[in-house]
Amino acid sequence: MLFNFNAAEIFDVAIKIEENGKKFYDAATQMVDNKEVKELFADLGAQEIEHKAKFKALRDELPASASTPTVFDANNELDAYLKAMADQHVFVTSEGVDKQLAAVKDVRSAIKLAMTFEKDSIIFFLTVQDATEGHKGKSMINALVKEEQEHLRRLALHLSKLR
Repeated sequence: MLFNFNAAEIFDVAIKIEENGKKFYDAATQMVDNKEVKELFADLGAQEIEHKAKFKALRDELPASASTPTVFDANNELDAYLKAMADQHVFVTSEGVDKQLAAVKDVRSAIKLAMTFEKDSIIFFLTVQDATEGHKGKSMINALVKEEQEHLRRLALHLSKLR
């Protein structure tokens, strides 16, 4: 059903996820006392800015037709479906970031939350990739997925060091 949504809407959600990822990493950097994890979170936060810029560039390259609904939807049910799907992402809203940060007790829980964010992002971006037309767009999103996978690897490595 995702293919009923226009590409611009999908990229808008991806941009919001990156913005909230940046917000999370900035706040988490201030919350933890482990120097290596602080540096990791600061680096990952900087990369979220780069990802946001890439999604904006992709969205801006879309043809005008990509911003129009693909089917008649008088009751905005498709928008509601997209929102419901995106809401499953741990950081799709700014309030979600704040709520999740309130539950962070220590450096381990901060890393675990970051790992959940990265996993959710990978799943969402793979979905976005499937809904994207054109080789350039698919390859750029694939590169972003690889970067998110690298983030997940780095986080897992730091978590294992804390055990």
